[in-house]
Amino acid sequence: MIKLIKRVSLTSAIMAFAFMIVQVISDLYLPNLTSNIINDGVAKGDIDYIWSTGIVMLGFSLLSIVAAVGNTYYATKESQKLGQKLRSDVYRKVEQSSIKTFDKYGTASLITRTTNDINQVALVTQMTLRLMINAPITLLGASFLAYQKDAELTRVFLVVIPIMITVIGVIMYLAVPLFKSMQEKTDRLNLVFRENLTGVRVVRAFNKTKYEEKRFDEANLDFTTTAIKVNTIVSSMMPIMTLIMSGTTVAITWFGAQYISEMQLEVGNLIAFITYAMQILFSFMMFAMLFVMIPRGEASAKRINEVLEEEDYILDPEQPETLTTKGKDATLVFKNVDYRYAGAEKRTLEDVNFEVRSGQTVAIIGGTGSGKTTLVNLIPRLYDIEAGEIMINGHNIASVTQKNLREVIGFVPQKAVLFTGTIRENIKYGNKEATDEEIWQALTTAQAREFVESLPDGLDSHVEQGGGNFSGGQKQRLAIARALVKKSDIFVFDDSFSALDFKTDANLRQALKEDLTQGILVIVAQRVSTVIDADTILVLDEGKVVGQGTHEELLASNETYQEIVSSQLREEDLA
Repeated sequence: MIKLIKRVSLTSAIMAFAFMIVQVISDLYLPNLTSNIINDGVAKGDIDYIWSTGIVMLGFSLLSIVAAVGNTYYATKESQKLGQKLRSDVYRKVEQSSIKTFDKYGTASLITRTTNDINQVALVTQMTLRLMINAPITLLGASFLAYQKDAELTRVFLVVIPIMITVIGVIMYLAVPLFKSMQEKTDRLNLVFRENLTGVRVVRAFNKTKYEEKRFDEANLDFTTTAIKVNTIVSSMMPIMTLIMSGTTVAITWFGAQYISEMQLEVGNLIAFITYAMQILFSFMMFAMLFVMIPRGEASAKRINEVLEEEDYILDPEQPETLTTKGKDATLVFKNVDYRYAGAEKRTLEDVNFEVRSGQTVAIIGGTGSGKTTLVNLIPRLYDIEAGEIMINGHNIASVTQKNLREVIGFVPQKAVLFTGTIRENIKYGNKEATDEEIWQALTTAQAREFVESLPDGLDSHVEQGGGNFSGGQKQRLAIARALVKKSDIFVFDDSFSALDFKTDANLRQALKEDLTQGILVIVAQRVSTVIDADTILVLDEGKVVGQGTHEELLASNETYQEIVSSQLREEDLA
């Protein structure tokens, strides 16, 4: 928490502190003026003194209001600026982090940390700049002035204060662990809700609406039960404190009346003492609020710092080389590449070797879980290899910056992702300088021109979140066009033709062959028909390359490839 609060501007903190000092001094001086009015004005019938002192009281009251507004302004301003900085920092950190970070925390938790947790830290910061200054100064000042008014009456605090400290301690002991658990339950609630939103089609297709409603209700009830419990505990503080304060007022009035009857205390001094006593008790209540909120903010701050201090698994070199596009001389080489996921006993990829040059296509095929997607994710360095080398245009990809590396790669992931906006904006995501002519050319190659032209607004047609208003095949073709408009040396298609019919698949591969004469194509596919024309086909089985060659060579000599071909032929025959 302290690490995050250090980000607050020192100037604003000083201004908040200065305004609060003025407010506290004004508030502490007012009871003394009240005492003077009663003792020297009302008791003596001095109307002029009452008016003059009343005007002074009004001035101090206005000064207190102005100071309170000033303190609130700077406290709010800095707490919200801190929230803004943290949201930006967490967002940039997540955007620049490796895929391992997403795998470690999960999307739902990252969203919660960026919103709910940062809001908690901002709230605690605001309270700190207000109450952390107000409470101790008011406590010390009111205690000193109360003692000045009557030293004997201050003995009441010897009983009251230990009781308040005990109450605050018990409430903290019960509430703080619940506040911490609420953050985890918020993660769980967000996770379930997000899964239901993203998987709504699957939920309805399998008639699992009631099941998912039950799962959400359980997470919701768990969160609600904890929230009710912790808020009930915290809310009990106010009536208990009010009871203590009322009892304190009764005790002070009782003893004070006796002192007045014995001529040991003036009435005005008793009124001022009661006011100072309330200020002292309110200070303890402010401390209690802080002690309840700070642990909650601390829990949130810890979760934010976990993300901000997360180790960068993929680092850029200190003295990077420059990777440039080579056009017809581009190369992609895997040398003895091994890869293992974090915590896994067995390697996902082992001793992968191949080389491909401009104008050539390397296709990767194999069973589910054989490591196809993992292999192509290593090319743009979404993961770092365990051993071996990956060379692009003669440079080890670890010797160049990630930004530079990805400039020469056009990547189409396994799941086609489109962003809210227009088709033009989505295609320009690959190349912001692309002209409409280049966009149409990319759409033509991707076999998407026909359906885009049929839309009323053409390139300006709206794309809903995730491309929900397009079919799977349309989304894949738009994603392919986005990669093609980049004009890279290497194009990676990770099972990007799976939603296409056989005719569109064949037309697309033919168009790629004709238009990308200088590009390197890396294609992951499940269908033999998709990889049949590749210059080199890699057959993966349990992370190992068990076959490498053309379709004819593998069909003649590789048992695994023969099994894949024969299984698909049988399925086609049955169809």
